[in-house]
Amino acid sequence: MTRASGSYHHGDLRVACLRAARELLEEDSGGGLSLRAVARRAGVSATAPYRHFPDREALVSAVAAQGYRELAERLAEAHPAPATPEDLAGVAVAYVRFALAHPALFRAMFCEPCDPGNAERAAATAAVSAYVHALVRRAFPGSGTCSGQEADLEGLATAVWALVHGLAFLHLDAKFDTSTPEAVADRVRAAVHAHLGVTARRCRNTRNGESR
Repeated sequence: MTRASGSYHHGDLRVACLRAARELLEEDSGGGLSLRAVARRAGVSATAPYRHFPDREALVSAVAAQGYRELAERLAEAHPAPATPEDLAGVAVAYVRFALAHPALFRAMFCEPCDPGNAERAAATAAVSAYVHALVRRAFPGSGTCSGQEADLEGLATAVWALVHGLAFLHLDAKFDTSTPEAVADRVRAAVHAHLGVTARRCRNTRNGESR
């Protein structure tokens, strides 16, 4: 049911536009997402969304920021204080499951053109990045690295996120079996443990070489 544009209280319009944008995303993966389409869906005038979003990129950035916050919540729900490689694998499974549960939103978060200066999106993205770095630091005491240097932590966190993110898109693009949640979880866990096992062996070899 639509509402006249004047019936929204201050602040409600932005919420209504974002809700409409999310609905449109889920319906056709963003192909029909525009400020005009959002206005029609929200039941407001064609110019009303421009009060909060100067262009489509600003709208997509706001939707993506919502997605990043929801993703961070799902990761935290998967394990409130991940501290081991197995915990990290569980969080990775939650990441991929989020992508599969919200495919259009996930693609908007990472594939759609966005406003590079959007502070809301930048803050939400930074929060997810910080979560990944903190997770890796806890799962691998001593920075989880070969030399214990911050550069190693940065590299490992980047590698872990890249691996899990790639798994998410490979599942989204039907390159892997998604017929059951168990099939997805088993593949993601196996890939994460394989990567972390290689990292651990490399570190042991490096430390053994340094101790000689």
